[in-house]
Amino acid sequence: MSIDSLGWGPDLAHAFSAVLSQSSLPLVPGRVVRQARGLLSVQTSGQVLLARTAGRLLHHAPDAEALPTIGDWVALQLPGGGGGEALLHAVLPRRGVLMRREAGSEREGQLIAANLDVVFLMAGLDGDFNPRRIERALSLAWNSGASPVVVLSKADLASDLAGHVLEVEALAPGVPVLTLSAHSGEGVEALLALLPAGRTGALLGSSGVGKSTLVNRLLGEARLTTQAVRADDSRGRHTTTHRELFVLPHGGLLIDGPGMRELGVWGEEEGVGQVFADILALAEDCRFTDCEHRSEPGCAVRGAVTAGTLPQARVDSFEKLRREQAHQARQTDAVARREQKRRERNNTVLGWEAGRAKRRGRD
Repeated sequence: MSIDSLGWGPDLAHAFSAVLSQSSLPLVPGRVVRQARGLLSVQTSGQVLLARTAGRLLHHAPDAEALPTIGDWVALQLPGGGGGEALLHAVLPRRGVLMRREAGSEREGQLIAANLDVVFLMAGLDGDFNPRRIERALSLAWNSGASPVVVLSKADLASDLAGHVLEVEALAPGVPVLTLSAHSGEGVEALLALLPAGRTGALLGSSGVGKSTLVNRLLGEARLTTQAVRADDSRGRHTTTHRELFVLPHGGLLIDGPGMRELGVWGEEEGVGQVFADILALAEDCRFTDCEHRSEPGCAVRGAVTAGTLPQARVDSFEKLRREQAHQARQTDAVARREQKRRERNNTVLGWEAGRAKRRGRD
């Protein structure tokens, strides 16, 4: 397989040349196509190699977000004649980076996938359908820089398919909403049309929404293991334990990974703002510029809720995500300040040591 089929192009070639010019090592380009518990598989031109991150990159990375993830383009050193692992020395500039807040952490981000053109937000039309989860996923997708698409899977199980589509279109204005049944094939062609050859998409959704079933359908073979959802709540069991980039028969590229029940907001306020653009537009007509949309007189948002044109649940979701966003920003700023102070202390100590060494040299 050539790297051209994985999306390699002139911009990446230019970035790789810049890396080569600053290194004396014989490096080659490749793309991370599999990630499993820290182990990476990289597709170069002609072969797939197991690779580990070089110590220098690990040491100089400012945080975990700078380390390689699925979908990354990298520069690596091939293993010696005796085989073994390749060494990954650099990550080429990214675009379309999908992230969430690390589960169980308030100030750490987790990379989900990189170099994405489109993010398919999957929601199953069964007993686990949740519009609020779609809003949360949309905020992450908008912050990634990739184009979001909502995919309503298990369309064959929906009792009110048209009603669900209208509901999602209302909370995701301007975002394509597809209905799909991986078992019957309904909607598959419409999805493929949004992922032409050379473009990279990622599937985002909780366990049980049908991601693995869809990948198998697109590949034309049962590559991934699937399991039935629980009968009591339609929630899935974790079956996929790694992230993998697949080359589809028509040339499109698709990344699948474990289902995620928790989607903590991460990144700039822009994502939440785009998801709730309707509420922000209403807020411009509030009497007070600092209106909190609760009990203030002249609140246009409360007026829309009272008139029945804006669901209270959507306002609650907006406020919840906005509070999470503000809290995450405060935590991140606090960590950045502590890291800056640590660097300043280290620089001061180094300056003292250099001064003492210089004085001893004169003596």
